[in-house]
Amino acid sequence: MKAFVTGVSGQLGYDMEKELLRRGYTVVGSDIAENEKSAFPAESGSKGAYEFVLLDITDEKAVNAVLQRVRPDVVIHCAAWTAVDAAEEAENADKVQAVNVTGTRNIAKACKALDCKMIYISTDYVFNGQGETPWDADCEAYAPLNVYGQTKLAGELAVKELLSNYFIVRIAWVFGQNGNNFIKTMLNIGKKYDTLRVVCDQIGTPTYTPDLARLLADMAETEKYGCYHATNEGGYISWYEFACEIFKQAGYETKVLPVTTEEYGLSKAQRPFNSRLDKSKLVKMGFQPLPEWKDALCRYLKLLA
Repeated sequence: MKAFVTGVSGQLGYDMEKELLRRGYTVVGSDIAENEKSAFPAESGSKGAYEFVLLDITDEKAVNAVLQRVRPDVVIHCAAWTAVDAAEEAENADKVQAVNVTGTRNIAKACKALDCKMIYISTDYVFNGQGETPWDADCEAYAPLNVYGQTKLAGELAVKELLSNYFIVRIAWVFGQNGNNFIKTMLNIGKKYDTLRVVCDQIGTPTYTPDLARLLADMAETEKYGCYHATNEGGYISWYEFACEIFKQAGYETKVLPVTTEEYGLSKAQRPFNSRLDKSKLVKMGFQPLPEWKDALCRYLKLLA
């Protein structure tokens, strides 16, 4: 099998290509710039072959040329503009649209021309975040609250419009080895301050990228197309509860104070209160769910140590 992975300098893309190489895939990874994380050699024990290519996904001609040359069996589209607050700034409007919408459409068009599978990584932010009922994977009651969510939804719709051989996988609260995330932020702040405030009224579940990469590779090896939700198991929690568990497992004495989103303030982008994603479709379709988030956190902290 040959796989093409976009955004390999990011948290998920980095672990995605590692998982595929372990399985013996021929992997071509791409990103808009090259660094030590995007052009890494295959790990010891990896069976697959690896190539890195520079690619601006907003350039349709470049996307077509690269994918026509590579001719993959599956494209796993991890590249995205994910800076949620920065997406709200007027000077970034065209860039966010270009990456999350135009770039995704370009990838989908190229997949259609090649008749290959596409896995598009989306987000809980496509929903309005209201209520307490978990969002069903096939729910189409979209009402994103911010620019990031709006552009990721537009990417979803482009994939659905152009393709039939697609997986749309919505995730939330992502953390992995490569890049910044909530856990790294908490650990850094916890070293400097003995007390901090964390919001307690935004509810969801974390997603550990190596666990997600395993699931996405499993999906790529099937034809069970459609929309899915994929976060770690272990129940729904608040960011406050997540922070408490991070400090508990890390052995920090940092005191965490629960505050409401309104009390916390600061954010430019409106965040969803309800990021509960119903993952039952995974089991119904024969996929193995991700491990519990506390277990994932434990493994991640050992990796960072």
